[in-house]
Amino acid sequence: MLQQYFIELGEGYGDIYELLELIETNQHRLHRTFIFSSNTNSGQAISVAAAFQPARNSNFMPIYICREGIIQPGESKSKRRLLFEEVSLQNGQEPIFIGLKHSSEFADSKLFYQYITGILRLNHLVPPLR
Repeated sequence: MLQQYFIELGEGYGDIYELLELIETNQHRLHRTFIFSSNTNSGQAISVAAAFQPARNSNFMPIYICREGIIQPGESKSKRRLLFEEVSLQNGQEPIFIGLKHSSEFADSKLFYQYITGILRLNHLVPPLR
């Protein structure tokens, strides 16, 4: 059974560079990249994520995420978001933009990640459970 799991790298300050490195060094496994947005009092909280095909014969599909650490006031895109978009495109993926509820609306981060996984599966952006 193929399972998707979120692996949180951090909030996207310096962690985003780790995510970019993962994308570049695992380009052959890159499934899709995502930009998740949720509204806050100070603008949009942006999360960036990359889903990878399972390694070898495993049934584990990792989705690495930098959660809600990029605050985007107004319409202009932050430098970190632009960098993520650039690296995604260079590696053959146009990031998919999805609006979400903010993680603070969930009692636990596991529930938040189940919510995102459900949205991704319903929209056929990650494979269904087998």
